[in-house]
Amino acid sequence: MSPEVNVSSSNADDTPLCYAIHKVSYILISPPLTICVLLHIVLGSLSVVTVCGNLLVIISITYFKQLHTATNSLVLSLAVADLLVGVLVFPLSMVFNVSSCLYHDSLFCKIRTSCTVSLCTASISNLCCISIDRYYAVCQPLKYRTKINVHVVVVMIFGTWTVSVVVAVGFLVAGLNQEKCEETCFIDVVLPNIFGPVFTFYLPVIVMLCIYLKIFLVAQKQARSIQNTTCQSLKSRATVSKMERKATKTLATVVGAFLMCWTPFFLCFAFQFFTHVSVPVSVLETLNWLALSNSTLNPFIYAFFYSWFRAAFRIIISGKIFRGDFAHTKLL
Repeated sequence: MSPEVNVSSSNADDTPLCYAIHKVSYILISPPLTICVLLHIVLGSLSVVTVCGNLLVIISITYFKQLHTATNSLVLSLAVADLLVGVLVFPLSMVFNVSSCLYHDSLFCKIRTSCTVSLCTASISNLCCISIDRYYAVCQPLKYRTKINVHVVVVMIFGTWTVSVVVAVGFLVAGLNQEKCEETCFIDVVLPNIFGPVFTFYLPVIVMLCIYLKIFLVAQKQARSIQNTTCQSLKSRATVSKMERKATKTLATVVGAFLMCWTPFFLCFAFQFFTHVSVPVSVLETLNWLALSNSTLNPFIYAFFYSWFRAAFRIIISGKIFRGDFAHTKLL
């Protein structure tokens, strides 16, 4: 239990109460409430699922030789970003979400914001790189191996993490001179709050939507071409129809999950920033967790969807990798 602080004396010289409290890292002001315990259980469980799911992806790609491809290197980078979101961002957000039990100083806000911005930018950027990879695989299959090689993938991954770190440092530096405390842990600096969302969300969204729209149109064209050049039997038509439905479902899942998780938060962020209307903390934090849950969903979308990953997961979860050498196992 931290020592009590006499906040009443802080008001004697007209020092704001909030500032006086935030001069201390954090002070327990009441016994743990039921709502705090429930939040820890629910959000902690979400963090565990995120860590375990992405850890399975990382182990699968690094252990099984069959999965050592340029494409899976991008999936591995995405899994690392999402794993760090589960390890770092989730706990920091959990601590802030029980602010009815704890008060925090401005340093906590800056650390939390920097980690969140950096890792979530890395996650979104990796999704964007995967969409580029899928574009060449579907739309230009003959040029795929020359366009997407090891060198290009390394550049993509390096660029993704470099941009993420630069954006995070920009937020951190911009907030260094901000001494006032904010109930929402919000760094109120104009340029980062404009360019940050543009480069971490809106620009990647536009790129991904354009790419996946092109992929969808090409997939439909290829399906129609197959239908026109093959036997017009009911079985053939059913096969083509199934291919179209599968492509549509996959693209809808990828784009839909991303937009469902991230769009509400950034729209609310933009609304608050440009209208100067205060949004309740509970609303912001709910939307923040919805956005972070994209890191939980990514392993299911980008890994669990494929049969070879599911086979790898079964071998790992069963513990077979500890009882023999399965690195060269054929997963298909």
